[in-house]
Amino acid sequence: MIKADLAELAQLSPFELRNKLVALAASHADRVMLNAGRGNPNFLATEPRHGFFQLGLFAMAEAERCADALPEGVAGLPALEGIATRFGQFMEARRAAPGIAFLTAALSYACERIGFSSDAFVHELAQGILGCLYPEPVRMLPLTERIVRRYVVKEMTGGRPVAGGIDLFAVEGATAGITYLFNSLRVNKVIARGDTIAIGTPIFTPYLEIPQLGEYQLVKLAIEADSATGWQYPQSELNKLLDSRVKAFLLVNPGNPTSVKINRPGLDRIAEIVATKRPDLIIVTDDVYGTFADDFISLFTLCPHNTILVYSFSKYFGATGWRLGVIAAHETHVIDAKIAALPENHLAALDARYGSLVLDPRSLKFIDRLAADSRAVALNHTAGLSTPQQVQMALFALFALIDERNEYKERMKRLIRSRHQALYNALGIEVPADPNAVDYYTILDLEILGTERYGRGFVDWLLSTKNPLEILFRLAEENGVVLLPGKGFATPHPSARLSLANLNEADYARIGRILRSMLQGYADEYRATQVRRRDAPAVVCEDG
Repeated sequence: MIKADLAELAQLSPFELRNKLVALAASHADRVMLNAGRGNPNFLATEPRHGFFQLGLFAMAEAERCADALPEGVAGLPALEGIATRFGQFMEARRAAPGIAFLTAALSYACERIGFSSDAFVHELAQGILGCLYPEPVRMLPLTERIVRRYVVKEMTGGRPVAGGIDLFAVEGATAGITYLFNSLRVNKVIARGDTIAIGTPIFTPYLEIPQLGEYQLVKLAIEADSATGWQYPQSELNKLLDSRVKAFLLVNPGNPTSVKINRPGLDRIAEIVATKRPDLIIVTDDVYGTFADDFISLFTLCPHNTILVYSFSKYFGATGWRLGVIAAHETHVIDAKIAALPENHLAALDARYGSLVLDPRSLKFIDRLAADSRAVALNHTAGLSTPQQVQMALFALFALIDERNEYKERMKRLIRSRHQALYNALGIEVPADPNAVDYYTILDLEILGTERYGRGFVDWLLSTKNPLEILFRLAEENGVVLLPGKGFATPHPSARLSLANLNEADYARIGRILRSMLQGYADEYRATQVRRRDAPAVVCEDG
């Protein structure tokens, strides 16, 4: 691969570059490709899925009960009255089937711990799983919202109650949530072209790319984590948030690709800045990996009136194909105050935008504007995540709520951490214990790996003679290994991001051995150049 090609390819997003690496890695039919370039897990939660499919069978039986006066092959809508009793009978008849014990526990939890009417709860689930009606309300089904709110509090706040109410909007995963957020912040005049947005780096590549799109044209200010301190944000970096020109702070916590959570001093410093100097600051935090962390606390806990929390069920439950996520906002939020304080001409324009939805558009909360904007306002009545998706989300949440000993969580943490250990054992490198590490991803830093094994002189030679992207292409072409370039995530050093979720432990050990062998090959080449340099004859200059 020539340098011109590499320079051109370096302009691509890592996720688009991955496609080219995958094509190279798959070009040899006689070997297995090891694609560690994507975070799609190769595991999935079974119980809530078994429950989903058992519930589907019950819902179909309920629909067929109500098929009077309908043509053959056509069913009616499930009836509310007595549906919980019939559900109990259905589960008793199938008590040995996978998923039934979970559904029994879920019904008990929902009614006894949350206080649902058993008929209302079973009816929402049965009707929802059939997908026979539009989502109503459009933000989220009412009982499902209460279930998922409990789950969010459990997993994102360490179980600490957040004073006041929390509103949720069910969306098609975290990426959809971020897309909707940026759009609504723009159309509601909360951010405008030329505004500054702080971004915690390194970060998921699309979050670097969205602000520079033509419809936003925001000025990006990097809040840079320091690899030397375990990818924590130095206070000097967090102090950039004191600048009143910074309208919002976008971050992923725990990080992607750093895979560490913000430590308590970092969280406290951000909260202090918001409380004392920047009560107007908007924080958008994507906390999808928080469920893999020990003792995780989201910024949403410490700054609830300033933070928009985006959470996806995709990774923890192995459900990327389901597209399940929520946007969470406190019922009293700084964004609503910002909208209320807009100039009258802007408010009048927004009155016209949302005037078909409510008689008093200025009372419409930002999170409800989000839902409306997701369907260009005019189609608000058809907004909302599909009801079968919401039912699966509710079952995932109930599964975690019932699991008060966090047995599933501990299994998931052990799974990815054992893969992490296998990789580094094969690399021959000891990884320092870090209580903030999550290990869903790992960053393989050329400088750190090379210096630890072969010294600084080797690293200087390697970086001056080899393009890091060339190394990734060699890995794909010669060994069938796919990694993503760290540069695309705004890492400060030449590196690669490796997912620890989508291959088996033995695969990560194999990748470690391949990387170690490749690094050794470069070290041999470096030593050969040093020998040639020592053996080269001295240059003698002749006098004219």
